[in-house]
Amino acid sequence: MRPADRLFRIIQLMRATGRAMTAAEIAEKMEVAPRTIYRDMEHLMASGAPIEGERGVGYVLREAFDAPPLTFTFEQLEALAFGLRAVEMLGDPRLGQAAREAKEKMLGMLPMEHAERLISAPIHAFRSSAQPEVPDCLGDMRSTLSGKRKVWIAYHSLPGERSQRVVWPLGLAAFGAIWVMTTWCEMRQGFRDFRLDRVEDWKAMPDRFDPAPHQTYQAYLQQLS
Repeated sequence: MRPADRLFRIIQLMRATGRAMTAAEIAEKMEVAPRTIYRDMEHLMASGAPIEGERGVGYVLREAFDAPPLTFTFEQLEALAFGLRAVEMLGDPRLGQAAREAKEKMLGMLPMEHAERLISAPIHAFRSSAQPEVPDCLGDMRSTLSGKRKVWIAYHSLPGERSQRVVWPLGLAAFGAIWVMTTWCEMRQGFRDFRLDRVEDWKAMPDRFDPAPHQTYQAYLQQLS
C-alpha cells in the first residue's frame, strides 16, 4: 500500500471509530508495524491533521475534521463502474445488493462531477441468455469461505462421476459466468477446484478450519505461477 493511501485509511479508520486508538490497534488494522504508525502520525500531525495524542497513550481525531472528498481519474471511474455492474450481473443476489449499496455510498462521497461520471460511464456488463444462472450455492459458499467453515458437498463432475466431500473453501473465481471454488479437500489431502454449477447439494458444517501455510489460497496461486 502506498504511504498516501495508508494515511487516508488511517484518517477514515479514526473517523469511523470515534474514540482514541493506540498505535498497536491502528497497526493491526493497517497490517503494518506500530513503528510505521508512529511515523505516519507524526507526518499527519505535522501536516495539520487535527489529531491529538502521543506514543504510549493513543491518538484521537477531533470531530470537526472533514477529510477531502474522494477523487478519481475518468479511467478509474470507468473501472469502478464496470466492476460494480459486473458484480451485479455475475454475483449472487446478496453480492449484487452489496454492489448497489457500495455505489450509493461512493456517490455520497464523490464530488458532483465525478458522481455523474460514475453513473453515466459508457461501459456495461450484461448476462446473455446462453449463460448459466448464478449458482444457488454461491452465497452460502462465500459465507463459509469468510467464516473459515468446512462444508460438505455432493458433486457431479463433468465426466459424470458423483462424489461427496468435506472441503475447506479457500477462494472463488469467476471465469465468465462460471464460478469455481478452490478448496482443500480432506479426502484427497490436496487442493481441488469445483464448479459451483456442478454442486448438487451442500451443507455448511459447524467445524472451522485453520489452514497451514501450504494449504492456503496464496499457496495454491503460487503453484499456478
